Amino acid sequence: MSTTYRHEMPGGATWSATVPAGRSITVTALGPDANASLLLFASDRLDRLNLPDTLKAQMSACVRPPMTLMSDRGLALASVTHSTLAWHDCLTGFGHEAHLARFAPTSYQVDRNDWRRPARSELLLELAKYGLGEADLHGCVNLFTKVAIADDAAASLTWQAGHTVAGDTVTLRTEVDLLVVLSTAQHPLATFDHPVAGVEIAVGPAAPVAADDPSILFRDETARSLEMSRRVLA
Repeated sequence: MSTTYRHEMPGGATWSATVPAGRSITVTALGPDANASLLLFASDRLDRLNLPDTLKAQMSACVRPPMTLMSDRGLALASVTHSTLAWHDCLTGFGHEAHLARFAPTSYQVDRNDWRRPARSELLLELAKYGLGEADLHGCVNLFTKVAIADDAAASLTWQAGHTVAGDTVTLRTEVDLLVVLSTAQHPLATFDHPVAGVEIAVGPAAPVAADDPSILFRDETARSLEMSRRVLA
């Protein structure tokens, strides 16, 4: 992929950009156990990522190629065209203050640039740049993170350490004009208390969607979501 934009995000940071349809967004983990919480909005704000519909329509409990990330109206906002990992978490959501409270107290006055903040706070600050707020938060995809069923009576979810190594990548193809928002804050179920790895973002042109595109052939519902996006752009 030729790259027209490249940005390196440290751990505990946020990033956002409006990305036109027909672009490829590759996110690369810069260290082990990276986590990047992803929100997606159509640029006209009529659609936003709907993970329950995305998972139900494509019979999955995680995000992986060649799934599409669907909106409230069933449009494909983006397609997962490539990933070195077969699992990206979309069940646990983003971290809150209570998740950080399990560890040692943290503040800017004490920790300066190492001050740790939950993804929820970071995402709200980023959304405010676009006139969006708390009501616009939705279920996120935690890129590079895997969760599994714990061996306990409650069958709770547990974070899987070692799922990601430096150099792991995931690539999305934008199917409509998007507002993309990312936070590299710690995953809410992570069991370690140290700075998380950063990620690199590379944006460039995507190849046209062919008739034998893996996402079109994956499931009827996936193909239908891509067709609905095509009609919106027509």
